[in-house]
Amino acid sequence: MIVVLLSSLAVHAQWGWGAWDNWPPDDENVRLTQTNLPIVFMNVDGEMIDRYERITARMKIIDNGEGNLNYADTVAHPGQNIDYEGYIALRYRGNSSYSSSDKKPYSFRTLDAPLEQDGQKVKVKIMGMPKDNNWAMLAPYSDKSMMRDVLAFELSRQWMGWTPRARFCELILDGTYYGVYVMTEVVSKGKHRLDLDDPGTEGDALTGGYLMEVDRNDETTHRSKYHPVNNQGTNFWSRYVYFQYKWPDYEDMTAEQINYINGQIDRMEDAFAASNYKDPEQGYRKYIDPMSFVDYQLAQEFGHNVDAYRLSGKFYKNRDSIDTRFKMALWDMNLAYGNSDYYNGWATNTWVYQNNPTLNSNNDSQLVPFWWYKLNTDEYYTNLVKQRWAQYRRANFSEDRIMALVDSMATLLTVQGAEARNSKAWPRWGQYVWPNKYISQNFEDEIQYLKGWLSDRLAWMDQQLGYDPDALVTGDITGDGKVDVSDVNAVINIMLGKAQASDFPGDSDVNDDGMVDVSDVNIIINLMLGK
Repeated sequence: MIVVLLSSLAVHAQWGWGAWDNWPPDDENVRLTQTNLPIVFMNVDGEMIDRYERITARMKIIDNGEGNLNYADTVAHPGQNIDYEGYIALRYRGNSSYSSSDKKPYSFRTLDAPLEQDGQKVKVKIMGMPKDNNWAMLAPYSDKSMMRDVLAFELSRQWMGWTPRARFCELILDGTYYGVYVMTEVVSKGKHRLDLDDPGTEGDALTGGYLMEVDRNDETTHRSKYHPVNNQGTNFWSRYVYFQYKWPDYEDMTAEQINYINGQIDRMEDAFAASNYKDPEQGYRKYIDPMSFVDYQLAQEFGHNVDAYRLSGKFYKNRDSIDTRFKMALWDMNLAYGNSDYYNGWATNTWVYQNNPTLNSNNDSQLVPFWWYKLNTDEYYTNLVKQRWAQYRRANFSEDRIMALVDSMATLLTVQGAEARNSKAWPRWGQYVWPNKYISQNFEDEIQYLKGWLSDRLAWMDQQLGYDPDALVTGDITGDGKVDVSDVNAVINIMLGKAQASDFPGDSDVNDDGMVDVSDVNIIINLMLGK
C-alpha cells in the first residue's frame, strides 16, 4: 500500500499536480545577501503550488532602482524601496517550460486580499513596468544564457505594435533561494498592453477586441477549416490547426462573440485559400495587417524559433472602427537563437516557416498554419519582408548593437553574482538539458556560442533577403534606417522650400516621377502603414 501511494504521488507530480515540496533547487543552501537585481520574496507557507488552480501567496519585492544594490536582509538594511507588497493568486505556468524543466515558471495575479476572503484583482506597477494585474515569472533553465526571451522582446520592441517588457530578478520562495527569474508582462488585454475594448453583442462592439492563439488542442478551441501544407502547398490531410481563446476567456464569451470571432478567422483563411488571395482589396490583406505579420515573421525567423507560428502564435483584433485586421504579438522565445537540438532548431541556414515536412515526418501534431506558405508566395509580402529587414539592419539589428545588448545583459547577470548563485542552485554546466544543441561548459562559453550563432544567422538572412548595407531603404529620406514621420516631414520641408533634397541622404522623389510632391508623401505614409 505504501509503494502504491508513493507511486501515485510521483505520477501526480509528473503530470502537473505539483511537487509536495514545490520543486526546490538542487542546492537549497544558496544564500543571497546583496544583488543588483530586484529581489522577489514569495511565501506560500509550505502549501503546494498547483499547475492549474491558483493559491493565495504573499509577495514582497525589493527594488532600489537601477545602479543600486538590493539586500535580502531587510532588518539589517531598513529603508529599502518596497516595489510591491501584497497578496497574489499564484500557479505554475507553461507547457514544455514546465514539464521539461526542473526550475518551474509562475503565473500570478495581484490581489487586494486573499482568495479565501474574496480577494479581487488589483492593478499595480512592478519593477518600473506599467500597472496591470496579470504577470509571469519565466524560469530560464534550458536557456543557460537566461536571456533569450528578453533578447527577443528588446529587439522587437521598436517594430511591433506591442511587445512585453521584462526584468531580471532573483527569487526567494518560503526562505529558499530559487535563482534568477524573468519578471514579465504577458500578452493580454490592458491599457498598457493590448489596448482592446470589451466586446459587445452587436454592431461595432461585437467586432472587438479578441485575443486568440495558435496552439495545442488541449483546451476549448476553434479548429481551422484548412489543413497545414508542405513547401509545395499540398495538404497534410491528417493534420489540423487549432485556435485557443485567450481573451475574453471562452467561458465568459457569449454565443454571438464566439460565432463572430470564429467566423472572422474563417473569412481570413478563406481569403488566403482563394485564387485571388494576392488581390489588395479582396485577398488576405483585407483581413490582416501585413506589416504586423512581417515583423512577427522576422522575429521568429531571426531567432529560428523551432516552435514558431505553430505554438504560442498570438494574434488579436480590435473593433472594426479602430482596425478591421488581425495583428500578431510575440511570446515564447526560450528555445530560439540556437538553443534547440530538435527539428534543426539550432540551424542558421533554413527558414522555420518551411518546417512542416520535418514536423509531419516526426508525427508532430502541431504544424505551421497554411497562411505562412501563402504569404511567402506573394511578391508583395516578400518585398515587404526584404524592405523591413533592411530597416532592421540599419537600426537596432546592426550586429554591433545586438552584440552590445547581449553583453549588457551578461554583465547585468554577472556583476553581482546572480548567474553564479543561479548556477549553484541549479548546476547544469557541461550537462545536456533538453533541448540544448550546444552543451556549454560555463556562462562565458554559453554567451560566446550565442553571439557566434547570432552573427551566422545575420549573415545568412542578409544573403537570403538581399540586404545591401550601402543601399538606402525606399522612403527612408533621413537615412536613419526607418520609414516614419521624420521622412514625411523631410519631404514636406522640401516641398515648402524649407530644405533641399541634397540635405538628406535618401531619395525624396520616392516614385521617380521627377517631382517631390504630395504623391511622395502618400507613398511614405503607405510604407509606414504596411500598405
